[in-house]
This record gives sequence, C-alpha cells and structure tokens, in this order.
Amino acid sequence: MIRQDASALRFARGLSPSLLALAVAAGLAGPALAQTAPAIQPGAPIEAEPAPTPQPGPPQEERLVVNRILVRGNQRIDQTTVLSYLPIQPGDTVDASVLDVAVRTLTRTQLFADVQLGVQPNGDLVVEIVENPIINQVVFEGNGAISEDKLTEEVTLKPRGIYTRARIQEDVGKIVELYRLSGRISATVTPKIVQLDQNRVDVVFEIDEGPETGVRAITFLGNSAFSDNDLREVMVTTQSAWWRLFTTNDNYDPNRLDYDREQLRKFYTNRGYYDFRILSAISELAPDDSAFAITMTVEEGDRYNFGTVDVVTENDRLNPDFLKLLLPIRTGDLYESDKIESAVDALTFAAGSAGYAFVEIEPNYRANSETDTVDVTFNVKEGQRVYVDRINVIGNTRTLDNVIRREMMLTEGDAFNRTLLERSRNNLRALGFFKDVTVEEARGSAPDRSVVNVTVTEQPTGELSVGAGFSSVDSFVVNLGITERNFRGRGQNVVARVEWGSLRQQIDFRFTEPKFLGRDLRAGFDAFHSRYDLSEYSSYDYRSTGGGVRLSYPLNGYTLLSTRYFLKSDEIIVPTGYCTGAGAGSNALCDQVGSFLNSSAGYTLLVDRRNDPVRPTRGWTGSLRQDFAGIGGDVNYIKTEADVSAYWGITPAWVVTATASAGYIGGWGGDPIRINDRFFKGGNSFRGFETAGIGPRDITPGTNNDALGGNFYAIGTLELTVPNGLPEEYGIRTSLFTDVGTLGLLDDRYTVDANGNPNLNIVDELALRASAGVSIHWRSPMGPIRFDLSTILGQEEYDKTETFRFSTSTQF
Repeated sequence: MIRQDASALRFARGLSPSLLALAVAAGLAGPALAQTAPAIQPGAPIEAEPAPTPQPGPPQEERLVVNRILVRGNQRIDQTTVLSYLPIQPGDTVDASVLDVAVRTLTRTQLFADVQLGVQPNGDLVVEIVENPIINQVVFEGNGAISEDKLTEEVTLKPRGIYTRARIQEDVGKIVELYRLSGRISATVTPKIVQLDQNRVDVVFEIDEGPETGVRAITFLGNSAFSDNDLREVMVTTQSAWWRLFTTNDNYDPNRLDYDREQLRKFYTNRGYYDFRILSAISELAPDDSAFAITMTVEEGDRYNFGTVDVVTENDRLNPDFLKLLLPIRTGDLYESDKIESAVDALTFAAGSAGYAFVEIEPNYRANSETDTVDVTFNVKEGQRVYVDRINVIGNTRTLDNVIRREMMLTEGDAFNRTLLERSRNNLRALGFFKDVTVEEARGSAPDRSVVNVTVTEQPTGELSVGAGFSSVDSFVVNLGITERNFRGRGQNVVARVEWGSLRQQIDFRFTEPKFLGRDLRAGFDAFHSRYDLSEYSSYDYRSTGGGVRLSYPLNGYTLLSTRYFLKSDEIIVPTGYCTGAGAGSNALCDQVGSFLNSSAGYTLLVDRRNDPVRPTRGWTGSLRQDFAGIGGDVNYIKTEADVSAYWGITPAWVVTATASAGYIGGWGGDPIRINDRFFKGGNSFRGFETAGIGPRDITPGTNNDALGGNFYAIGTLELTVPNGLPEEYGIRTSLFTDVGTLGLLDDRYTVDANGNPNLNIVDELALRASAGVSIHWRSPMGPIRFDLSTILGQEEYDKTETFRFSTSTQF
C-alpha cells in the first residue's frame, strides 16, 4: 500500500495546504495498489486468496519527485537487490500509475509475500516488503502407490527454495495429474504449511490416493472385419483381471486412450481400410467408482488397394523415374499407411545422399470409392544443394571432441550427404563409448548451409571387475580385471586381466591406440601368459607365454585390413606314463609333448556391410584370416579361416541370421600340425556338443577317449531371433537355432600305423553333425550370460553331446 503515518501527516499539515492535499490523495490511492497476502497459520490448509475489493481512486492524480528510496522489512534479501528490481530511481517523477507498475514488478519476482509503496512529504519513497518464506522441507503424507522420490521429482517446491502460493497450487495439480495417469481418478491432495522461526516453513502435501480405477470392459461397435479380441490386442490399455499383477495398463488413463485410438487407426489403415474412422469413444464410470467401461464405435469402410503411384519433382536434378524405383509401393498392392512413411523415408534418404538436406516430401491422396483404389503422388521439393557449415558436438563430458570428429565421414565445407551422415552415426555407435548417438541436421547461416548436430550420451567405459562365477564350461572361475575402452577420453583401449578357472588360467595385458601417429591406423600390443587344463577333454595341459604387435587400417568405409606378428612359447604337458608302456596315448598327442617356439605373422581382411553394428537387421559381414608360422621358431604352418554372416530383418523383433565359417591349417617343410594349433569345435562354437565334443578322437580302450582336434572344419548356422515379450531394458534376447558342420583331417602320420594301415584306434571321419535348439542371451549386471537348450539331429557314436549349457563370458 502507499502509506503515510500520523507524524508524516502532521508534518505535511504544518508545511502547506497543498502538501496536505497531496498526502491525502496519495493515501486514497493506496488501497487500489496494495497487494497483501493473509497471514500463514501453522498447519492450516491453504485456501485461495480472496479477490481484492475495488477501492475508489483519487479525484485527481498528483505527481511527486522522488528524493530518495528507503527499503524496510527485508531480512534475507539485500537492499541493493530490491532496488535492482524497482523500476524507479531518485529524481523520477511518480504518480499512482507508476507506483502501481512498481508494485507489480516487485511482486512478479516471487520474492515477496507483500509489497507496499508510500511517498513521504519530503519526497522519500518508502518500500515496505514482507519476504516470502524459505522452504525448510517438503513432506508427502499418505502416498503408497507412488514413491516419494517420484513425487519429489514432480513438484517444483524444493528445500531451501522460495515458497509462494502460486507454486504450491501448481504442484498440487501436478501431483493430482500424476495419480490420474497411474489410474487413481479420485485422488485428492491437500497442501498445508507449518510456520517455523526465521521465516521458514514446512510444506506438507496430504494425499488421499483413493482406489485404483480399472477398466472393466472394452467393447467395440461397428467392427466386422476384426473381432473385439483382435482389436483389444492392438490397444495398450487392457481390461482389468486378477492375473495381471505386473502391469499398470489395466487402469483408466485418458491420455493412453488417445494413443490407443491412433493405434487402432494405424492397425486398420495398414490392412487396406483407408476410410477407417472412430466415430466415438465413451468411457462410463461404474457407480462405485471402481472401474470404467469403454465403448468404441468404429466405421471400417472398404478395403483399398494402391492405384497410380507417382513422384513429382520441381526440377530435373532428382530424376523422378529413378526415385519411383526406390518406392516400396506398387500399383495393385494392398493399401498400407506404413508403406507411405517408408516411401517418404526412402525419398528423403535418396535426396539427402544427393546433397539435398532439407527436402520436403508431401504425399497427396486421391481415393476412388468406386474402384476402391488410392492414387498417391509424392511431391518432392528438393530446394538447393546444401553444404556443411559446421559440426557441433554436444553431450561429451569426457571424450575429447577430436575422438568424435575423426569418426565423422563429413567435415565442414563438404557437400551434405545423408548416407555419409548415417555411416558416421554407426561409426560412433560402434565405438561403444556412448549409450545413445543422435546425428541431426539444422539450417545454417545461409539457405545452402547446414549445421550438423552430433549429440552423444556417454556411458561408463572403464570397468574394475572382481568376482567369481560358475558355468557348465569352467565349473568355477575367479577374475580380476581392469578395462578402459576410452582411456583418458582419447579412445585408447587398455586391458589388464587376471582370470583363474578350473579350465583356464590366464594373465594378459593389451593396449590399442586407434589413431596411431595421428593417422587412420589402429596399433597395439599384447602380452600374455595362459594355461588350459584340458585333461577332461584330452589328456594334456597347454601353456603359452608371449606377446605380439598389431596394426590395422581401413581400405575403404567398409573394409578393414589388420596385420599382426606374435612370438610365443607353447608347452604341452601330459600325465606321467601317458606316452609310455601299455595303453599309451596316441602319437597325435604324444608327438607334441614339450616346448616349442612359435613365430608367426598374419592378416585379417574384414568387410562390414551391416546396417547397424550393434543390432543388425540387414546386410552382411565377412572376414578372411591367415597366419604364417615359420619366421624362425620351431613351428611351420599356414592357417586360413573365413566366415560370413548375413542378416534379414523380417520385423525389428524377428531377425534371421545365417552364418558360415570354415578353416584349414596345413604344415610345411615336413612339419605336422601340433595339437594346440589344431581346430577344436563344440560347446559355444557348435551347440549341443561338449567342448571339443566333435572331430577326431583316440578311442583306444582304457584311455580317456581324447579329443585330438582337426586340421579342417566347416560349420553353418541358421538362427532366428524371436520376441520374448520382455522389456528391452531387461537385456534378454531369445533365438531359435540350428547348427550343421564337420571337423577332421588329421595328418596322415597320425591316422595310419607303422605298416601304412589305418589306425583303428583313431577315428577321423568328416561326417556331418547337426543340432537345433533355443538360446537365451542375457546382458546381466554380472556380465553376458547365455543358456543353450539343444537337441542332436546328427552325430557320430564317439561324439560327446550335451543338452543344456550355461556359460558366462567377459568381453574386452
């Protein structure tokens, strides 16, 4: 209010009649400008503020010059802060309207519960304020269905924040809406405050959650092509039932129903019903407020096919005939609305690949009810060619900018190309540094300029693992490892690991620099010591100690060539007496006893044409690997392996994967292939068979039926990934598989006796083996876990099979 105390009035009366008149006029104007909040009662409910009663204004306005400004009533807020918000300075001439604006300005800061302005006869402007309380704590009472953490995230009032009536009423609305979305239509929230000392308050939200409002029935009227059950399957909202214990979609939510209406529309229009409409959707609440009955009236219409499909462009830079070939729509096909979206995406991608970043593609429809066809014309407005103005990297707090930019296939100044942009996104995702990668284009500084925004969400790339595990392979395993895939934010990969299990024990250290010497070269080195106790599968222990260097470089955007050199000492140990006396083991194993130095160089040629490096749904990848041993050392061989995998996505959840792999190793200089260099298959590499469960074997009576490995293998796998109904965040993937393959071809010296006759104790037949089953892959918090349930379709009598396999693995 504009106030004047009694002493001021007496002072004004003694000065002059004109000042007295001015003071009275100011006093009369005061009530119209005052903003005063009722006092806060401890523990009392908050009520809406009563509307102020209009007061008659002064008969005439007087204008005064402000001499100085005095602030009163402030406790926490500094006087200079108040003056900084006040739109009046000493020397200004003010009247009632100017003072009214000043009151409103200070009130809008939400720092004050009450603001009053008064002009003294001597020209002093007095600003009296009552500060809004500070919130001590925010308390929720009566909540059970919604956690306190979720409520705290929803409300705007926070401890140590400023309390205002408007904000508390806003928070009440947010809490009620949150309960409504969780299916509790009758929930009520009563806000209360408790006054504390030092102008502090506790805010208490008293919540009456009320009963959960379910969905008693969902009924459809007017449907004939599809049953009620078919349409209910399309909707997210489900009918309430006692067995639906782990879902919240069986409660009534108007927003979800709007989404369901759109889902029904897409369901029908994807099956040819171009004219489909929902005439009405009525929700009726039961008398006891326990559940809603939802009735939807639909009009299906006739089924339509695509008629004439055409593409129209503004000029000849984009050939309409070529663009038409890219469309997934043909005349006579059943009308499907999703195909329209796919066609728009295909045209947008084609235009982007030609350098047109901001094309506008507008499909026009012409429906003919007599022939039940829909003619579609895609109008392509390609604009002008666009060049990359700049590339913005957003969201990286740890990874250096240059690590991200060097994976981009586009740089500033290049012609815009959507294909290269998509490949850049895949490159960044393949790094494994980011949980999410988004690459978007925006208009630049000129019509022919584009800005590329690369937004990344980083995820932990370092791992310190200390743990123990069990699997049907290792029985038990204890590991200690330190892994950092983005060392110092430079993209370097460092691995230090110690693992001890009943099958294998190993220590290794690896370092990889992805951009060696600042070039597109990936260089690294390895040092390792490992021991494999294979006595359960073949009567020997294998130990290897050594190291190597690696160098990789891309030949093009899809092909990578890797070279390597390794030097290692391999040792084969057999039980005492195994190779001597009666019942001695096979020469295929005994000839390898002792230590041998292996010096080898090799290369890998990798081609990756998958659409996604993490979860591919189309494309293929293949590799060719060769190693040449005999650059010094004691071992001479040439090992060749090749594999190829192809992917067909029927839908995003149904993906077919076909894999074929083969390998051959042959000695040179008269050197046989040692057992540790041969191929062993089974277990994870051929499901349904034990580790080293297929291939050549020593079946001498009284021996361990030792697996001897083979010089050649060929395996084919056909796998179908199927949806399992579990949320994606669980990280559980299910697939059906069948494996077919063979393993064999030992050196002749091991398959014949001294007289040149076949050794009957050594079986080595390139017979086909086959299995089928189900695999479950789980990305658990403890690491990747896999379950395999298999049945054997073809085997040799000496093979070792298994029905169930549980295995864990650590990925580096």
